[in-house]
Amino acid sequence: MNKLIMMGRLVADPEVRYGGANNTAVANFRIAVDRRFKREGEPDADFFRITALGKQGEFAEKYLRKGTKILLEGEIRNNNYTNKDGNMVYQDQIIANSIEFAESKSAQANNAGFAPEMPAPNASAGDGFMNIPDGVDEELPFN
Repeated sequence: MNKLIMMGRLVADPEVRYGGANNTAVANFRIAVDRRFKREGEPDADFFRITALGKQGEFAEKYLRKGTKILLEGEIRNNNYTNKDGNMVYQDQIIANSIEFAESKSAQANNAGFAPEMPAPNASAGDGFMNIPDGVDEELPFN
């Protein structure tokens, strides 16, 4: 079985081209995936090149932009070739089979700095509960 699941943010807008017998969309983009465990002196994220074909490529062209957080399911393929010097070059290619948004539009806007910041929760109200600022209701996933 060859199955890969990743969540990350696009580091740039997708590059899309059309080609082949059916003029199929081919979208190429990179995502930054946070590392689960971070060690001092090591990077906090890894960067992966993703290829989305057909309908997924069209989806990427239409909806994905730099900073968009996505969840993708796909597979890894070998993309090995012999270069002009006769040396074998080994590469892996990630093909996206499905792409979904991993956050709401308002959360995405907050991350990009386009929406006003929400006030921070106040300290305890004295009854063991925290005071929640007005306007947060729309950010809760369970209204």
